[in-house]
Amino acid sequence: MSLRRSARVQATASTTEVPNGRIPEKAAPTKKRGRKIKSTEDIATTTVAQDGADGGSAQDATSAMPPPPTTPAKRRKVASTPTKPPPLTPTPSAIGLMTSNSVLRPNYSSGDIDDATPPPADRPAEPHHTNATLITPGGTQAVPSYSNFEEASPSKASNNPATTTECLLDEAIAHMISVDPALKSVTEKHHCRVFSPEGLAETIDPFRSLASGIMAQQVSGAAAKSIKNKFIGLFPAYECPTGFPPPALVAKTPLPRLREAGLSQRKAEYIQGLAEKFVNGDLTIDMIMNGSDEEVMKSLVAVRGLGVWSVEMFMCFGLKRMDVFSTGDLGVQRGMAAYMGRDVGKLRNKGGKWKYMSEKEMVEIAEKFRPWRSLFMWYMWRIEDVDTEAIES
Repeated sequence: MSLRRSARVQATASTTEVPNGRIPEKAAPTKKRGRKIKSTEDIATTTVAQDGADGGSAQDATSAMPPPPTTPAKRRKVASTPTKPPPLTPTPSAIGLMTSNSVLRPNYSSGDIDDATPPPADRPAEPHHTNATLITPGGTQAVPSYSNFEEASPSKASNNPATTTECLLDEAIAHMISVDPALKSVTEKHHCRVFSPEGLAETIDPFRSLASGIMAQQVSGAAAKSIKNKFIGLFPAYECPTGFPPPALVAKTPLPRLREAGLSQRKAEYIQGLAEKFVNGDLTIDMIMNGSDEEVMKSLVAVRGLGVWSVEMFMCFGLKRMDVFSTGDLGVQRGMAAYMGRDVGKLRNKGGKWKYMSEKEMVEIAEKFRPWRSLFMWYMWRIEDVDTEAIES
């Protein structure tokens, strides 16, 4: 069988001897080279070498070479945000929690208008006196007594001893209108239930109100209410005659147990410290009831966790003291600026802090409304339609 010529030639070539009797190794197959893309550095090096050969300097070559490609930076989109409105005053939610009674026991009246418990009989009232009935840690009621106050602080006695809980609001409004008749329209439009006979009939547990105010700090109203109810649930009902754990019980409760209600470590410490003040006698129902405005303020701000604003709100809406005035409340500032005829919509925050009016100017304006500045403050909220529904309820 004859072979093809190409096969014979290949066979002959493979058996051909070479010098030294060695058969040459098979050459490695040639690798297929891909197209090499020069990097920027290679281009720069080649350019420098060529320019150097042509007599040019490396510096000239470097300046002559094209710049390396760069990725264009993405332009940040800046959202055009409108001017932020002024923050809302925290007054309504905080005061609503301080004065509300979420868990009631028999003979413990909330003082609400629709409460079935009848209000107490008409009794004397005094601007610089606690006009609310207070609840002692044991659950008994301490009713304000004008005669006791008169003996303790005769300089604060009212010029009109006939002022009672029935006519206190009318007397205060009459004084305000006599100072500024322009306030008549806002007093006719808004009924101030806080200092009405119904509001003055409320029974207030000072420890409960102050502890609730601490719980409400820096949280929403719903969260504060939830924490308050969980806090009450930590203690057996039979040990809480007012529906809220008494100071002695809270003072001896370990902090980890108090925190189970959702309190932070610091708030748990504040509330326990407040309870200890009641237990050791630094705070007493008698002092809160009969002490002067200055004495009550000094005693309460000495408690960790209670600032001036919190105490002012407690004295005004809890104790029903009629001559409390808060310069630090943003709602009061805004209302007073509007009351003075200023366009509050054009006012802006300075340095991240909203300021509608200086404290000095606020005090000077409110001075002529003594001894009813609490009511004047309430109407300043209403002028700018600050929602006081939580206060009213």
